Amino acid sequence: NGKWILSFGMECENQAPVLTDEPMGIDLGIKETMTVAYGDEQIVFHNINKSRKVRLLKKQMRHLQCSISRKYEANRQGNKYIKTRNIERAEEKLRKMYARLTNIRNNYTHQCTHKLVSLLPCRVVMEDLNVQGMMKNKHLSKAIQEQCFFEVIRQMKYKCEWNGIPFYQVGRFYPSSKTCSRCGHIKSDLKLSDRTYTCSECGTVIDRDFNAAINLQRYTA
Repeated sequence: NGKWILSFGMECENQAPVLTDEPMGIDLGIKETMTVAYGDEQIVFHNINKSRKVRLLKKQMRHLQCSISRKYEANRQGNKYIKTRNIERAEEKLRKMYARLTNIRNNYTHQCTHKLVSLLPCRVVMEDLNVQGMMKNKHLSKAIQEQCFFEVIRQMKYKCEWNGIPFYQVGRFYPSSKTCSRCGHIKSDLKLSDRTYTCSECGTVIDRDFNAAINLQRYTA
């Protein structure tokens, strides 16, 4: 896309960092990219796709796509579409906008994962999400695809291994969202639309994602 890529190698000694005594639980979601429980602290990484920068870029891309479609229709000869120089320039501009959007998402994922690994927790626990099954929901498939869950998990995994941090993934059927982080009661009728977890046993009221992150934080393999 008309860009230069500069790469260089540097040989250095990889010194094992001193880990803290605090475990970390990470819950991935659509509303917020990551909700993290680290010690008694709650760390939230907002959804980059809802930011003004990304929304404006996506809006410009939609307008450009409509413009390209109209240019094709204007130059159609029967069943054959003619690609003019104007269309080629517009498509090249669209490709650069797609590359920019991808780079924004990748950069944000690297920043988030680097910040979490830099806290040096004694272990990191995440969910083993069934992304392929989640994509079957036609109302949420686009939002799930834009969140890049697989890439977030991949980056956390290799960065933890590089820094000597134990990394665990719980099973897909582990009820992290349905379990009360205070008394352990499992709320089987919890819906996806319920953003606040209210325990019917002990009366605890807590954010759904933070409750799941606490349960992942306390998970022991």
